[in-house]
Amino acid sequence: LFITTGEENLLAILKRRWWKYMILGIIDIEANYLVVKAYQYTTLTSVQLLDCFVIPVVILLSWFFLLVRYKAVHFIGIVVCILGMGCMAGADVLVGRQQGAGENKLIGDLLVLGGATLYGISNVCEEYIVRNLSRVEFLGMIGLFGSFFSGIQLAIMEHKELLKVPWDWQIGLLYVGFSACMFGLYSFMPVVIKKTSATAVNLSLLTADLYSLFCGLFLFHYKFSGLYLLSFFTILVGLVLYSSTSTYVAQDPRVYKQFRNPSGPVVDLPATSQLEPSVTYTSLGQETEEEPHVRVA
Repeated sequence: LFITTGEENLLAILKRRWWKYMILGIIDIEANYLVVKAYQYTTLTSVQLLDCFVIPVVILLSWFFLLVRYKAVHFIGIVVCILGMGCMAGADVLVGRQQGAGENKLIGDLLVLGGATLYGISNVCEEYIVRNLSRVEFLGMIGLFGSFFSGIQLAIMEHKELLKVPWDWQIGLLYVGFSACMFGLYSFMPVVIKKTSATAVNLSLLTADLYSLFCGLFLFHYKFSGLYLLSFFTILVGLVLYSSTSTYVAQDPRVYKQFRNPSGPVVDLPATSQLEPSVTYTSLGQETEEEPHVRVA
């Protein structure tokens, strides 16, 4: 962004939208912080189940703000994926894999719900940005403001815990590995969201806990249960169902009213004008004619 010229230059972007990216950066930081913090208060199973709350959040926000419309098969696929997560949580209970103190479960559960809600907001905003602006702009701005505010939060809230860490090369290597994984996640996620959707990405991420579990079977000798495999394939079936049919975007009815007035004069709009999605179309009531739809692969 520094070397880009014109409207996509860093300074030009900051001049027009700095406060929006500042808010988005804070939302993304707190989403990660709340979910990680919840592990201190509640159990692993609770985090896994309540973290699924991000899916209805993304669906609702996509429906109202991105105007995405779903079919029955999409909701069936979503329900199947969530059932797969429930199966995995049940397997954790049966094998006794209840990690976490669980001493203040209500606080921990509320933290997970808050983090999942912020995740949903962040993902929907990310989908809008990468589809209408650019993923380079998103990554640059989220990295700029995210690094700034996470550094401030670390200095204020976690500096004592950071000083207690017994630093050695092994712990340092773990931090480097974690940072590399997060770098890869944030780098590739905009690409996948642009080609699919925020909802599809979050459904796919339900398998992340299972991948970590499979690694734990070899590294930490976790107990195995056949329900884990059942959970994995159930989530895959849900993903196949969800991806079997394309969603579509319902354009704002006010947009079509500008073009569908046969008795009025034809107005040539500038080619550079963009018609942004709006939620206020719901107050216009049902149209008498069928609205045209734009298909999304």
